[in-house]
Amino acid sequence: MSESGECEPAGATCITVTIGATVPTGFEHTAAEEVKEKIGVDAKISKDRGRIYFSITTDSLFQVHRLRSVDNLFVVVDDYDHYEFKESKEETLAELKLLASKLPWNDALEVWKLNRSFKKKKSHRRGGNKLKVKPEDGQDTAEVQNEQGELPEGVSEDQSIADVTDQTEVSTPDQEELSETKVMKFRVTCSRAGDKHSFSSTEAARDFGGAVQEFFQWKADMTKFDIEVLLNIHNEEVVIGIALTEESLHRRNISHFGPTTLRSTLCYGMLRLCKPQPSDIILDPMCGTGAIPLEGAIEFNNAFYIAGDNNDMAVNRTVNNVFHFQKQRVDKGSAFGLPIDTVRWDLCNLPMKTGSVDIIITDMPFGKRMGSRKKNWDLYPSCLREMARVVRPGSGKAVLLTQDKKCFAKAISRMGGLWRKMHTVWVNVGGLHAGVYHLKRTGGVFGQTPEDIYNVPQGDGSSHRDKDSSETS
Repeated sequence: MSESGECEPAGATCITVTIGATVPTGFEHTAAEEVKEKIGVDAKISKDRGRIYFSITTDSLFQVHRLRSVDNLFVVVDDYDHYEFKESKEETLAELKLLASKLPWNDALEVWKLNRSFKKKKSHRRGGNKLKVKPEDGQDTAEVQNEQGELPEGVSEDQSIADVTDQTEVSTPDQEELSETKVMKFRVTCSRAGDKHSFSSTEAARDFGGAVQEFFQWKADMTKFDIEVLLNIHNEEVVIGIALTEESLHRRNISHFGPTTLRSTLCYGMLRLCKPQPSDIILDPMCGTGAIPLEGAIEFNNAFYIAGDNNDMAVNRTVNNVFHFQKQRVDKGSAFGLPIDTVRWDLCNLPMKTGSVDIIITDMPFGKRMGSRKKNWDLYPSCLREMARVVRPGSGKAVLLTQDKKCFAKAISRMGGLWRKMHTVWVNVGGLHAGVYHLKRTGGVFGQTPEDIYNVPQGDGSSHRDKDSSETS
């Protein structure tokens, strides 16, 4: 799993380890491309959706934290592609107990120690949030205690964080000062998917965690832990790791959240689909909290972004998010300013010249938390036509996220050939199966297609949504 050598500076021990990363489901290949582009190594896409693995040397660990497409990072202790589970629950759990003392922990723990210098210092962990995972056939349901307070991308998984002791000991200030001698606090998080297991994730985390505790003589603490051990089980694939992130990296840009704020990692995946070029004009006509244009202005800053919404609260949130991020940059010594502007407008009557926009990228209302399915049947055709008007014929692109697949397909069919569907990426957004549609604007002249003889309702600002932010609508 790992090798040792010399790294810069001369004489420093360099370890080669495998890093695991959770990514937005559907964008595993995008994440692998980013790893190759920025770190120069090939990434393996896991059978378990939403995860990739790649090898690095410890001197490039800081680069891993700069990846824009990953939610959480962990260092792999060991992995098994075809783990042979016993038929009975008792035998399987007994084997997991024995496994804890046989694993090659040393290199992973060294990477964990090194990683602490890259993480933000926090006085305490954010824990205690509990969510329930919706069960699927052949899978049981377990309560999830998640530091991020949200459901992981693999919502079909049975997940559990087990307390392996009856009582949790709280450190006193004097004990905290004895950082070198104090006993390490830990927790084990188990993520399980598959219908052929005789055990639950709670049982696996409990028994494996008990063995880890006995082996290291650590203490269990579900919220103020120092180290988080991960036990990922997907059918017959088993991966044991140590977490390198305290909270998901997708929260990096947003300070003012709306009810359905889109994950920054998903925004990055959508932006990479449309491949922004220098001087491109990129429009988000339903910007919500501004997650998409803000991510674009940070990572693809040679283009210019216009964020708009019909809702005053949404526009204010976007302005506040942009200002807050810029202030953070100034505090760190960077120049103030981002290539982004914010406007309040009517989606179906945009104040833009015909053919003036290179790319449109947005999260459309799903008709769940925001708007309704009924309104979408009027909204989608109207907004797609307005998008076709402002985008450059022949070269313009659109990347649109929606869960209302039936309505979207019908709306595209009514566009008279103005849009051509290039690619669809199926993603998990807050437990909903949604599609990211990559469209290309054809060379058809707006206003001269057969559909133009019909009076397609343009609607007003309230017809497209009451949406003031952009995820899981």
